[in-house]
Amino acid sequence: MKSFTVDLYEYFGLKRQQNASGFLKAFVLQPNDFDLERVRPAMLVIPGGGYRYVSNAESDNVAIEYMSNGYSSFVLEYSVAPLSYPTQLLEACMAMIYIRENAQQLRIHKDRVGAVGFSAGGHICASLGIIPNEKEIVDVLGDKVELARPNAIVLAYPVVSLYDDICHKGSADNVTGGNKDLISRLSLQNRVDKNSAPAFIWATMQDGCVPCENSMVLAMAYKKAGVPFEFHLFERGRHGLCFANRETENAFYPASAWLEMSYVWLREKGFDF
Repeated sequence: MKSFTVDLYEYFGLKRQQNASGFLKAFVLQPNDFDLERVRPAMLVIPGGGYRYVSNAESDNVAIEYMSNGYSSFVLEYSVAPLSYPTQLLEACMAMIYIRENAQQLRIHKDRVGAVGFSAGGHICASLGIIPNEKEIVDVLGDKVELARPNAIVLAYPVVSLYDDICHKGSADNVTGGNKDLISRLSLQNRVDKNSAPAFIWATMQDGCVPCENSMVLAMAYKKAGVPFEFHLFERGRHGLCFANRETENAFYPASAWLEMSYVWLREKGFDF
């Protein structure tokens, strides 16, 4: 395994805003002696944190888990408040483009690049899969935006809607920067179309932070658009479960099954090696 960190702003020749992050931590699997020609699928990990911080409970540990299943993994250290939209989506797009532009060198299959996002990171991840080609992103990255959409996305208790009835208010306030004109536009159930990336979505009914209705309305939007998706709503478990085992909670929950379910689903979508 080879590990290194990429300064995304430096790679793209862009000026970094004050207080911006925008780094990509890479965990790249090396060829095995018995199969030197093997190329790997890749997974971009986007932790949660309410757009206020980047959670270390949904970060390197998730990358290592995907690595153990044959994925080269990358963790996005994105900018947080007071920086708001489009900063985080821009950084996520830069991360995906970097992975695909360097796929040959990294021994990655450029058509098997996914992303997994948790909570507010799920909002970034879903935005990456649904609206990567927004005008603000195209204005900065131009035609390279065509490389930004993942081949599939995995969404764990994601923030989806920014409307008051089911939103996580902190995430909504932080990503919009208080600009109410962005509420409808960044409520992603409004934006799903036939070009959206296939999605694996899961949540729990007991989530008291990001209501499970966020995942439900997104699943309904996917069904209406005719885009492949899988949705699991588990009964038990607080917000931020991650693996839903003793690593991130003091007990195991049935929701811990999501990880193996996602691997099976991803294999069905062509993520194999």
